[in-house]
Amino acid sequence: MTAAQEVFAEAGPEASLNEIARRAGVGPGTLYRNFPHRQALLTAVLQERIERLCTLADDLLGAESADEALEEWLYAFMEHARLNQGMGSALLLKEDAAPLEESVPAEGRAPESTGVDCHRMIQNAAHALLTRAQQRGTARADLSCDDLIPLVVGIALSTTHTGVRQDEEQPRRLLGLVLDAVHGSSRRG
Repeated sequence: MTAAQEVFAEAGPEASLNEIARRAGVGPGTLYRNFPHRQALLTAVLQERIERLCTLADDLLGAESADEALEEWLYAFMEHARLNQGMGSALLLKEDAAPLEESVPAEGRAPESTGVDCHRMIQNAAHALLTRAQQRGTARADLSCDDLIPLVVGIALSTTHTGVRQDEEQPRRLLGLVLDAVHGSSRRG
């Protein structure tokens, strides 16, 4: 799993499975016995990352400041999305495409749905933290996770430029602007 996380982080969801096996110190056959197809490995890596984010959200629900808890989680989520490099999208596209492939022989079809609803897990974690901040009166009441999550993902995707020198502080600045909007005023006072 560690090797898969590293290689997917470097090369994205289409990374070489042989490279993953090589870095893990196993043969390709061993990799395929444990993960029979790319989707199974992507799902395992993504699910582990998302479970860590959900655990963080659960831990932050007990924090004294609802604002700081939401902010900390959104920064962690943004870093997750930047590291993710489209793995979630690759999974969703393959799962969504599966029913359309009935005419393709079984060995050529996309694998069956994994039953892991990563999007719902993220939505639930964000909803709990946002709702807590809204109940404390520190987050806009008209804001929903359906608005907030795409904003953070947009920042993550637009600031991930592999191989290009970039402003390392830009993602944090942009998320800071989003957080100002969440609270309805500037936090920089």
